[in-house]
Amino acid sequence: MKIRFGYVATALDLWDASPSKTLTFTRYGKLPKNERIDTLKWVTAQNLTHTKRILYYNIAHEIELYRFSSGLVPLATHPEVMWDFITPFKKEWKELGQLIQKFQIRPSFHPNQFTLFTSPREEVTDNAVKDMEYHYKMLQAMNGLEKGVINIHIGGAYGDKETSLIRFHKNLKKLPNDFKKHMTLENDDKTYNVEETLLVCEQENVPMVLDYHHFMANKGEVALEDYLPRIFDTWNHTKNVPKVHISSPKSEKEFRSHADFVSLEFVLPFFKMAKELNQDFDIMIEAKQKNLAMQRLVEEVASIRGVKRITSSAVEW
Repeated sequence: MKIRFGYVATALDLWDASPSKTLTFTRYGKLPKNERIDTLKWVTAQNLTHTKRILYYNIAHEIELYRFSSGLVPLATHPEVMWDFITPFKKEWKELGQLIQKFQIRPSFHPNQFTLFTSPREEVTDNAVKDMEYHYKMLQAMNGLEKGVINIHIGGAYGDKETSLIRFHKNLKKLPNDFKKHMTLENDDKTYNVEETLLVCEQENVPMVLDYHHFMANKGEVALEDYLPRIFDTWNHTKNVPKVHISSPKSEKEFRSHADFVSLEFVLPFFKMAKELNQDFDIMIEAKQKNLAMQRLVEEVASIRGVKRITSSAVEW
């Protein structure tokens, strides 16, 4: 069983390399009109340059799994801006894509919690479609569609889970199929548990990303070992191995919050459960210390008897 590890957005030991520098709409609106687009381009250029630095860091450290920042392009989906962020940066997007392709990096995005399809408000669904389009366009510009995914949550229950799930399936029909083909769904820590998320994924033929920390916070009556084979099977029609999100609680009191690093003791039961299936899969680390937490966990996992480290960021168990 081969397990590859990756991390989210920022390599913390690179100096001044945030790929999420922003420009608020308030600040944008205060700029002279002739400076607005130039400022947007300047911030975006910084983010793309930093992303390229991060990809080179990943290549040097043999990291083949990376979640790009959703904040690469400021105000990309704001209804009063909606600017063309592809054409001025064709060269930069292409360079990122060449690195992804040459070094076989698996790219992904994770839009914010407002990208959902359960809302009774039509404008929320319309905005979710726009946000999925934004992420799709970035993957497309980077030539990352073959392996790239856009991961979201089902959304809110609005006081009635059953009705909200019916609405999810209805609202999802507004999402163009090209975008939907790259969508994954993740169980959450409060509302839709593993079983509920899996049923939606199976019905919509969408891969499911298991979040183990969310499962531990929102188990319901579910025994994970009964569902893990089916969760992994949702990836069978794709070109990707299954993906799992790993983090651990900040504390017992703040159980849902992510800790700086990942507790091996917390996640070890999952690894042992996955070993029974003996199937390759990828792990996205969602700890606050990002790549540093990933590197520490890889070292700790590799120290377990029977586990062999095969690259800087991958093991065989």
